[in-house]
Amino acid sequence: MPITRWRPFGKIEQWEPFGDVDALRREMNNLLEQFTSNLPAGGGSLGNFAFMPSAEINETEDEIHLKLEVPGMKADDLDIEVMDDAVSIKGERKAESKTEENGNFRSEFHYGKFERLIPMPTHVEKENVVAEYKDGVLRLNIPKSTHKAKETVKVKLPTA
Repeated sequence: MPITRWRPFGKIEQWEPFGDVDALRREMNNLLEQFTSNLPAGGGSLGNFAFMPSAEINETEDEIHLKLEVPGMKADDLDIEVMDDAVSIKGERKAESKTEENGNFRSEFHYGKFERLIPMPTHVEKENVVAEYKDGVLRLNIPKSTHKAKETVKVKLPTA
């Protein structure tokens, strides 16, 4: 009987654990693309909004600091309303028209309307809100209030 060398891992193929994750990600992206491609462009509830800006909220003892990422927009493109218990921010990022000579064009930017309604953790003083828009980040400093009011106040951004 001939002596054979024992190779316990000789038949194992090279396994790429992150290759499987990438394949799963591609499949999920394809599935999401198929689902969202059938949404109406302007008539459906989800089709009206092109993107949702990221928000960050920080609460101190006296104020609420709210930040939103809305790059590529002007202060005039934003509509901010402060209510007693929430902040509504609406806007529209308009597409730039570009043409490529060879016919190839790809964009991953999101253009169109958005709307965020952010609930406040406490009642706020609507009349004393300080707004700043710089480098694509909207910052609102909202003082806290001890009494409850029912009206809404519109906030104007300073234009540069």
